[in-house]
Amino acid sequence: MKKMLLASAIALSVSTAYAGGVAEPVMETAVIAERTSSSAAGIVVPLLLLLLVAALVTSGSDTPVEVFNPPL
Repeated sequence: MKKMLLASAIALSVSTAYAGGVAEPVMETAVIAERTSSSAAGIVVPLLLLLLVAALVTSGSDTPVEVFNPPL
């Protein structure tokens, strides 16, 4: 009796193991998170350069620049 129960248990477990066949492995797609930049990032550098040029223009001295004229 024990041998018959053991044989039927093995037969049932083997038949269920092959019931669906071999399935292809499913690869999950990788999720890549990227940081997004704001659209104002491209305007910051030109505005800083414009501010620097404006600061240089307004900070000029009031004294005239002497030009060196060599004697002829």
